[in-house]
Formats: sequence, C-alpha cells, structure tokens
Amino acid sequence: MKRAERDVLIKKAFDDSKARNGSRRIQVDLAEYGKKPDIKTILNSMERQGLVAKAARKFKVTTDSKHSLPVAPNLLEQNFSATGPNQKWVGDITYLMTSEGWLYLAVIIDLYSRAVIGWSMSNRMTADLVCSTLNMALFRRGFPKSVIVHSDRGSQYCSHDYRDLIKKHQLVQSMSRKGDSRKFLPFIKG
Repeated sequence: MKRAERDVLIKKAFDDSKARNGSRRIQVDLAEYGKKPDIKTILNSMERQGLVAKAARKFKVTTDSKHSLPVAPNLLEQNFSATGPNQKWVGDITYLMTSEGWLYLAVIIDLYSRAVIGWSMSNRMTADLVCSTLNMALFRRGFPKSVIVHSDRGSQYCSHDYRDLIKKHQLVQSMSRKGDSRKFLPFIKG
C-alpha cells in the first residue's frame, strides 16, 4: 500500500473515532478491514498529518456538598424498595459527552418501578436543572403528595428553589448521609 493511500485510511479511522483514538486503536480498526500497518507507521502518518487524539476527560464532580445550605435527614436509610408507585423517588445527576460537549443529565426514578419519571439536561449543573426534573416527574405522575424525594447533599438539591418546590407540592425531602457515595442511576431499568 502506498503512503498516500495509508494516510487516507489512517485519517478516516481517526475521523471516524471523532479524534478520540490513538495509534493503537487505529491499528485495531484498520486490522478489521484487512489492513495491518505497524504502530510506528501509524504514528508517523498521524504526526505527518497533525492528528492528535483528544486526551481522556477528567472525572467531573457532580456533588458539591461543601455549602452552608440546610440538609434534609436521610429517611431512606439505604432502603431502596417500595411497595407501590409514588412512595419513594430518587434523584441524581450525571454527565454525558455529546457532540455539543459535556452535558449534565438529572433524572428522577420511582423506586417501585425503577422507571425514569423525570429528566432534564443542561450544560450547567444548577438548581434549575433539578427543579425542571422534579417538575417533569410531578406532572407525569399527576402531582402526588407525601412522596419521599431522595438525593445526595449537592448544592442543587439543597437550594432554596428546590426546597420551595418540594414544600409547595407537599413532598418530603430526604438526603444521603455525608460521605455516602452510592449512586442511584444504576437503579434505572433498561
């Protein structure tokens, strides 16, 4: 294979990975198509073309529990079961890499069905994000009363806006103990 042809294949494999793959992964990709250039050849081609793989992203912290806002008691005490719908809801925030960059995803699940009942996405992790999520859950479930709404101690969940929304709709707020790193998103079905 000629150098120009090899450069085109390596550039295509690099672009197909959205500039995430380095020489070793590109070598694996090319091998799947019957092409077997060695690592040094791939490295030289990438250098010649100015192809540099994106660095792995650092872990993003989604819980800021170092604040002076009021914290609710832990009413669930690790009991993540429910005997019927709208008894216990659990909220959490995670982040996703998208074509638009990092976006934060807030969800609320009903512990009875493990179904997502509210969600919202934003490029900022604010009280508005979790309030929008709770509003969706309330609307989709017909505005039930006395539901325990559990989360971590993040500043978004301790915010005045979120606490006011819980009070307005006669819900009961619950928060994990400090240092409890249990994440709730694995409870999502599917």
